[in-house]
Amino acid sequence: MLGPPKPRRLDQPIAVSLEELVPRNNFYRHLEATLDLNFVRELSQELYAKRGRPSIDPVVFFKLQLVMFFEGIRSERKLIETASLNLAHRWYLGYALDEVLPDHSSLTRIRQRLGIEVFERFFEQIVDLCQEAGLVWGKELYFDGTKVEANADFDSLVPRFYYEAKTHVSHLFTGGALPDESLPADPEPPAMIVQLPTAPDTESSPAGERPWRLLEERRLDPHRPSDRDYERMSAWRVSTTDPDATPMRTGARTTLGYHDHYIVDGGKRRIILAAFVTPADVTDNVPMRDLLWRVCFRRKIWPHHVTGDAKYGTTENVVALEDAGIRAYVPLPDFDHRTSFFGRDAFTYDPERDEYRCPEGQPLPRYRAKHTEEVVVYRADAATCNACPMKTQCTDAERGRTIQRSVYAAYLEKVRGYHATEAYKRAMRKRQVWVEPLFAEAKLWHGLRRFRRRGLEDVNIEGLLIAAGQNLKRFLAANGWGRRHAPCGSLLALPREP
Repeated sequence: MLGPPKPRRLDQPIAVSLEELVPRNNFYRHLEATLDLNFVRELSQELYAKRGRPSIDPVVFFKLQLVMFFEGIRSERKLIETASLNLAHRWYLGYALDEVLPDHSSLTRIRQRLGIEVFERFFEQIVDLCQEAGLVWGKELYFDGTKVEANADFDSLVPRFYYEAKTHVSHLFTGGALPDESLPADPEPPAMIVQLPTAPDTESSPAGERPWRLLEERRLDPHRPSDRDYERMSAWRVSTTDPDATPMRTGARTTLGYHDHYIVDGGKRRIILAAFVTPADVTDNVPMRDLLWRVCFRRKIWPHHVTGDAKYGTTENVVALEDAGIRAYVPLPDFDHRTSFFGRDAFTYDPERDEYRCPEGQPLPRYRAKHTEEVVVYRADAATCNACPMKTQCTDAERGRTIQRSVYAAYLEKVRGYHATEAYKRAMRKRQVWVEPLFAEAKLWHGLRRFRRRGLEDVNIEGLLIAAGQNLKRFLAANGWGRRHAPCGSLLALPREP
C-alpha cells in the first residue's frame, strides 16, 4: 500500500551527538586519528599577545585549510558554508551542531598574521612525519617546475614607471590613496626599448602604419627578441592587479603567471621535499642549488644523483653538484649542431699542448681568454684555413675557424660521460613519470592551474599548502587508508615503480 506523506518535524529538538552521526569509517575520522596538528599551536604561539580577546584556534584554521584541499574548494566563503552544513567537517573541526564557525574574513586575517614562515614550517612538519614513517628514501632527487596562471589579467599591465610613480605619490597623501583616476587602457611601451625600423619609401601602406604594427607585435609577444636593446617585458611593464606576476607563454597565448618548483624524493612514495614559487621570468635552474642545499641540510640526506631536464643543465649547477660529490643527471645544451658546419666533437683536444686539431689535422692554438664569459678561444691560422679543401664544411669566417672551450669543460665532459650509462637513461625515464604527474594531480584536483591569491608571498603560501596536502595524501595512504578515494575524488594511491 502507498504510505502516508512524510511529515516535516524539523523544528523539534533531538538528543543526538556528532559522534553518533559521523560514520566510523569516515575519511576525516582517519585524518584526525593519523595527523596530530597540535604542533601548530607551538608554531604560532609567539605571534599572539599574552593578553586580550582569545583568538580562533590556529589548529582549527589549518584544519579548515586541509578541508579546503581535500574537498577541492576554491574560496573561503564557500569553505565556511560547506563546513557549516557538513557533519563530518564539524566533527573534524570540533564544532558542535549549535556552534557558529568562524567568519570567512577571519581566515584572511589569520593567514596574514601567521605569515609565510609558519606555513613553511607546517610544510616541513608534514615532510618530517613522512620521513619518520620511512617514506623518504633520499638517494635520488628529481627537479621540475610548472607554469601556474596568476589571478590577474594580461590587460592589467601598465608601464612600470607609471605604476611606481603613482604608488609613490599615493603614499605622500594622508590615507595613502589618490583620487580615482582611470588607468590608461592601452599604454604605449617606452620608445627606447624597441628600435623600430623605418618603413621604406616604396611602402604602399600609409605613413606610420607599419611601425605601429611592429610595435604592437613586440608588445603582445614579450618572448620575441628584437634586433637589439631587448629587455624582458616585466622590466618595463607591471600588473596593477598582481605586481609580482610576470608574463609567460602558455600554448599560443601570453598570460601572467608564476613558476612552481618541486624537489621530489626518488622513493616510491614520491614525497615532495621542497616547494617554491617564483615569478614566471625566473627560470627553473635559478633556485635549484638553494633548494637542494636546504633539502640536504634539513632532511640530513646526501643523494647519489639529482635528475632534471635540460633547463637545469647550466654550468653553475653542474659545477656545484660535481664539487659536492653529487652526480648531475641533466641534459646539456649542444650549441655546436645548430649550424651545418663541423661541431666541436669533430675536433680533438690535446690537453698537453692546450690546442685543438681539426679533421684535417691542422692545429687550433689558444688565441685568447674571455674572462667575463669564462671561456678560452682557440683559432686556426687564417691562411691555412682558407686554403683547406674542407673549409665550406667547417666555417665561413675569413679569419679562420674558432672554437670556444669553457674553463669548466672537465665538469661538462664528465656529465656528458653519464649520458651513455644505463643509470642515466633509467633516471631520465623515471623523471618523466615521477614529477610531472604530481603537477598534473595538483592542477586537476587541487587548483594549481590558477592561483587564487595574489602577491608572491600569498601564492607561496598557497603552493606550500597544496604540496603539503599532496604529501599528506601519501602519508594517509601508507597509514591505513590505502587506495580509497579522498572526499573530492582524488585517489590516495601508492604509485608503482616504473
